[in-house]
Amino acid sequence: MDDDTAVIIAGAGPVGLTAAIELRRRGVPCRILDPLLEPPQYAKAVGIQPRALEVFEQMGVVREILDAAIPLRGQLAYVNGEPDGRMELTLPPDVPYGFVGLPQYETERILRDRLTGLGGVIERGTRVTAFEQDADGVTVTSENGSGATTTRAEYLVGCDGAHSTVRKALGLSFEGGAFAEQYMLGDVELGWNMPRGYNIRARHRTDGVVDDVLVCIPLPGLHRYRISMLLPDGHPGEQTGDGIEHGFATGWTPEISDLQAVIDRLAPEPARVSHLRWSSVFRISHRIVDSYGHGRVFVAGDAAHIHPPTGAQGMNTGIQDAHNLAWKLALAVRGDASPALLGSYDAERRPVGEEVVGRTVRSAREGIGADSTDPEYVLRREAQLLIDYAGSPIVAASPADEPAPRAGARAPDARGLTRAAVAFDLRLLPLLDGIRHTLLLYTDDTTTESDLRALEEVATTAYCHLNVYLIATPEAAADATILPLIRDTAGEFAHAYRAARRSAFVIRPDGYLGYARRAADTADLVTYLASTFR
Repeated sequence: MDDDTAVIIAGAGPVGLTAAIELRRRGVPCRILDPLLEPPQYAKAVGIQPRALEVFEQMGVVREILDAAIPLRGQLAYVNGEPDGRMELTLPPDVPYGFVGLPQYETERILRDRLTGLGGVIERGTRVTAFEQDADGVTVTSENGSGATTTRAEYLVGCDGAHSTVRKALGLSFEGGAFAEQYMLGDVELGWNMPRGYNIRARHRTDGVVDDVLVCIPLPGLHRYRISMLLPDGHPGEQTGDGIEHGFATGWTPEISDLQAVIDRLAPEPARVSHLRWSSVFRISHRIVDSYGHGRVFVAGDAAHIHPPTGAQGMNTGIQDAHNLAWKLALAVRGDASPALLGSYDAERRPVGEEVVGRTVRSAREGIGADSTDPEYVLRREAQLLIDYAGSPIVAASPADEPAPRAGARAPDARGLTRAAVAFDLRLLPLLDGIRHTLLLYTDDTTTESDLRALEEVATTAYCHLNVYLIATPEAAADATILPLIRDTAGEFAHAYRAARRSAFVIRPDGYLGYARRAADTADLVTYLASTFR
């Protein structure tokens, strides 16, 4: 293997950047290759979900993301110029972050800066063209202006988009179809008085059939929006020719007058379009691979799944693909991964991709939330907070009587934690470094010295792989422990985790519960750890 190349990543969009950051945070040498000489400057993906913000917090970029973004407060819908519903994006108080809007190129800039700070370099103008893999590694052929070169690596990750070379060379199927409609997109300013931070969705119906659509998504800046609308007849876009009719078309691009004509027809109040920064024609397909990888080669993001942009699910799903895969690859590179670990990437993430593809297609046709009468459920689902890996080969099976949250669920946050020598209250999730697994042991007011010794014995079995904390009620007699001690002063941890005396929870680096027991058992924990670690 090349000394500086344990993993090669094809594609330097937000998915590839996430994979590279997470690998380098763990000290894994990797190379990230991208055919573009300059990063793109268009607002393709513009919405960032609460779950993605939790991921960004672990990655060390959430402050920069929030500084650059605009809060998304809800959606106002109109049909034939009349109000047709209002959705407020107000999440319950247990969720630390809300929805925000940010052009994809700004998200990529922030991620590039983080990667650079970790010593990473993007090799631009370099395209992965082929590879061969064997039991010991992958030989990757890449081309740039100087010709073709081959590099030997342990793993290859294709984050190279809907027209992925890695996916095609791996022989993965990409089944699905395309929407007949094409869309115009524009990054503009709209001179109107609509409330700041609200998506505007306006439709026209004739005899009950929608025949005209306008969607305006707020972006940072005064009156700035990314707008999308149906492409009028007579302006067909040209696709890549590989049969995957998804993404930006070449050829004709809309001008302000084209966008203004649709605004005049559909906007809920008069508005002037100005300051056109970028425009394009876009075609939408819905497809998913039959596997997220074979052997030592994997795909993530648009290389694995494409679908309508409804609900801003695409980039966020891809980022979480990379976040899920990277910690597993890091353990594999170090020789610490169990035989089942890398296979769990497909087992965990492909069902998520299938659900997102199906749901976004339904939402594009029927509207977000049309399948449910529970608004909180819809919000949590759209925020990607309901993803669950129960049934994964590396998630401990929960007994039938185990309360929620069970193993496989997203680890809830909790406020009001306190720690000796720290003046201010803490949140749970920032205690996790996002690099190693974390074992949380819980004890309450009934704790005894023998309880402490038993919990410390459980911790001893996990120290080689996990960070460990003891979470205790304010009055628990736990000061004599040798474990790092956190007090659940506000009681939020006990409530969120349904914690009882001698509970044990393992939170994975990606923020999901791999193990949850309300009665810690050393042998049981060892069995769980063997599913992940060698």
